[in-house]
Amino acid sequence: MSERVEKILANYAGETPGVIGNMRRILMHGRLGGTGKLVILPVDQGFEHGPHRTYAPNPPTFDPAYHAKLAVESGCNAYAAPLGMIEAIANDYAGQLPLILKVNNSDSLGGPDAPHSALTSDIDDALRLGCSAIGYTIYPGSPHRNQMYQDLRDLIRRGRAVGLPTIVWAYARGKMSKEGETAIDVIAYAAQIAAQLGAHMIKVKPPTAFLEQDKAKPLYKDIPHATLEERVRHVVQSAFNGRRIVIFSGGASKGREAVLDDIRAIAAGGGNGSIVGRNAFQREHGESLALLDEIMSIYEKA
Repeated sequence: MSERVEKILANYAGETPGVIGNMRRILMHGRLGGTGKLVILPVDQGFEHGPHRTYAPNPPTFDPAYHAKLAVESGCNAYAAPLGMIEAIANDYAGQLPLILKVNNSDSLGGPDAPHSALTSDIDDALRLGCSAIGYTIYPGSPHRNQMYQDLRDLIRRGRAVGLPTIVWAYARGKMSKEGETAIDVIAYAAQIAAQLGAHMIKVKPPTAFLEQDKAKPLYKDIPHATLEERVRHVVQSAFNGRRIVIFSGGASKGREAVLDDIRAIAAGGGNGSIVGRNAFQREHGESLALLDEIMSIYEKA
């Protein structure tokens, strides 16, 4: 047992034992197990962006087994991917690595104005494959957001009944400026929406200092948001004052030091961890392991 983990789980006192058990399993697994911090390896980019944009920078990553092995070797808390990727590795890794089934996905072949992910798998698939949680993306700002919220409501209810927690990717997108998708007021709002919908863990993008909503701008004069550390602290506050686990994406591909600077700010701001995909696996294998090692070292000291 870990005092830090049990303190986090105490915020979920109304949940079923199955949900708490799987959350504890994820929080206690890997190098950061017991610290209350998380590093998750997600590989849904092949579906979302296409195989060559995703895997060509490091060709061995075309093989689904590469990613699960990287998650184990680096000591990640869990591995998240769509149905096909999980099916390809579940026989070898279910039980030794917490698996998260990403149950909705979309491609990048359509237009950006009305984003809406399709349900590409279900609770039954997650149970069949031995998963510890499901993942679901919402797009606050999309004209289709209300349907996504309703689908998420049903998935959370059904997942809870069989002991599966839900991790919500809260990515604002649609009727807003491109800068607004990562604006501090929008990211904080997206985290609040995910918490209100019943997410057990919330994934958002690192917020910028940009402000999108005119009605929010006067209020942010009194909310510190000049630095990423301050912005992370505000996003965590927006998720029920830190009562919900909030993790941050690695964002677009960038240099090693830029990645680590973000991680330091997330850790200092009280974020629960990171979900790092392309910035890890698109590097050569040894470099990937070294970067993940440095990321975990930062969270270990937080």
